[in-house]
Amino acid sequence: MTLITGGKVAIWHRKDIDLEALTRLGDASMPGHLGIEFVELGEDWLRARMPVDRRTHQPFGRLHGGASVALAETVASVAGMLTVDPAEKVVVGLEINANHVRAARDGYVFAVAKAEAVGRTTQVWTIRITDERDKLVCLSRITLAVIAAGQA
Repeated sequence: MTLITGGKVAIWHRKDIDLEALTRLGDASMPGHLGIEFVELGEDWLRARMPVDRRTHQPFGRLHGGASVALAETVASVAGMLTVDPAEKVVVGLEINANHVRAARDGYVFAVAKAEAVGRTTQVWTIRITDERDKLVCLSRITLAVIAAGQA
């Protein structure tokens, strides 16, 4: 299936992507506990937000680096999932790194996962996490493996 958005071919397997349904997928797991919500979708990117509050702080009142990595992996893994036929394939994380650039203390942080390479067996995504002023908080990159659905 080919999805055309804004004059470009989108990478998504399905064209009827429901952001609220994507958010609900994480309700009973870490994304739900951290308050991660999917808010926007483009041709080759997915955007989510996460509150910076007691759930995501480190003991000194700043956004915990692990929470940033959990946000990065969540948004990129869900984006990767949206590029494959779920009856045949799933994506799983192989490697993730993160550079923590600036502290955040409250409000929301926003993560945009952008596809760098979407192949048959691996995918690479870059995730930019910014604060409400659009200042860079964290820059992350993840490599996902694309495997048969029965292997998961």
